[in-house]
Amino acid sequence: MDYERSQVLNPVRVQALETWVKNTKVRLTQVNGQRRYGGPPERWDGPVPGARCEVFISQIPRDTYEDLLIPLFSSVGPLWEFRLMMNFSGQNRGFAYAKYGSAAVATEAIRTLNGYLIEPGWCLSVRRSTEKRQLSMGGLPPVTQQEQLLQVLRGLVEGVERVSLKAGLGIEGVSAIVVFTSHYAASMAKKMLVEAFKKHFSLSVSVKWQSSGKPSPEEPMPSQKAFLPSPTKLPRLLVRPKHLSQPSLPSPFLRTPCIPPGFCRTVGGPTAQLQIPPPPGFYSLPPPLLDRLPHYP
Repeated sequence: MDYERSQVLNPVRVQALETWVKNTKVRLTQVNGQRRYGGPPERWDGPVPGARCEVFISQIPRDTYEDLLIPLFSSVGPLWEFRLMMNFSGQNRGFAYAKYGSAAVATEAIRTLNGYLIEPGWCLSVRRSTEKRQLSMGGLPPVTQQEQLLQVLRGLVEGVERVSLKAGLGIEGVSAIVVFTSHYAASMAKKMLVEAFKKHFSLSVSVKWQSSGKPSPEEPMPSQKAFLPSPTKLPRLLVRPKHLSQPSLPSPFLRTPCIPPGFCRTVGGPTAQLQIPPPPGFYSLPPPLLDRLPHYP
């Protein structure tokens, strides 16, 4: 019975979700295996949440959706964002993330809703989310420059906050720690960067979650020099509620990159013709270096 339930959509629950979305005019966006509300929602007038503001929710029945979950978790305090992990079948994957405006409200959600009986035989598990925001990139060329890599990454994906490089014994080439403004931005980048570097630079890089070790994943690593650009704000992703379908990858997360020519020279040049304006100071390079750089129309 449980196996059948895990494989077949419950039409009553699906209809209840669609009716709730229509009546409340809540906007949901599904992309890359998750359905997202807010980030921020409309009429949000509070600050952007900081560390320890998100909770991880598990033990969710597979046919329980936002029409039950969002009102439940909003009863503790206003939600800045709610993300329900989804299967292609249309069922949820049994877990979700809720983010509040403050760590105190997130703590209250854990105290109030952990163990909540959402339906007979199903008690929710609610605990603090780790909110991983750091990726480790390996296989970069030995002469990679920190500022160039930062510019490349910000041209390819959204939400890059800072970059730090590391090299030494046991490290092939150069590795980088990339810190993002949110777990969502880091997760999206993790799905795209390997393919993007292969397409534009013919480079096979590795991208994985950075192990937090002793430092908190919410804090910068003090032992490494970091280049700090101005922070970027993630775009709001909106679709009409009645669709509730999985669209293609949103364009802001995979853009036509603005690649610094110095980085192109380092890795052998992009594999496709890109319309890239030269950065300031480009023409002040010595003539021998200018001759080696790719020419752009």
